[in-house]
Amino acid sequence: MAQVTLKGNPVEIGGALPAAGSQAPAFTLVGEGLADTSLQDFAGRRKVLNIFPSIDTPTCATSVRTFNAKAGSLDNTVVLCISADLPFAQARFCGAEGLDNVKTLSTLRGRDFHDTYGVAINNGPLAALTARAVVVLDENDTVLHTELVAEIADEPNYEAALTALS
Repeated sequence: MAQVTLKGNPVEIGGALPAAGSQAPAFTLVGEGLADTSLQDFAGRRKVLNIFPSIDTPTCATSVRTFNAKAGSLDNTVVLCISADLPFAQARFCGAEGLDNVKTLSTLRGRDFHDTYGVAINNGPLAALTARAVVVLDENDTVLHTELVAEIADEPNYEAALTALS
């Protein structure tokens, strides 16, 4: 188990991020229109998994906006924004913001993702949500980069994630 903080208070995180060089675990989450969407649906493309607690918090919203802005210039790459938010809330946010370079996925029917990807918040006010993390995968789902953000209220290191793709 890992530990991060939320506004300076310790938070226990269950599981472990997949290691660089390992094969990313398969997952099925909920996408647009409540459709089951799997990692396999993005086969042959590089993937940035932008994982966060809720799109309705300022830092999470900023991460989605930032990755959306940067994703347009990435070749053969999809940014998957993953949270526990319902697909309706994710679609509302992206629609209102005009964000069309990212795909949103909900852990609504994919709770095992929390532990499998090492982002399960086990205690504190955000218990049962996901910690803030970034996992970058190549076209074959090999893990190129991971970051478990030490302070949940902080943004991820965008440049490190994008540099892993070069």
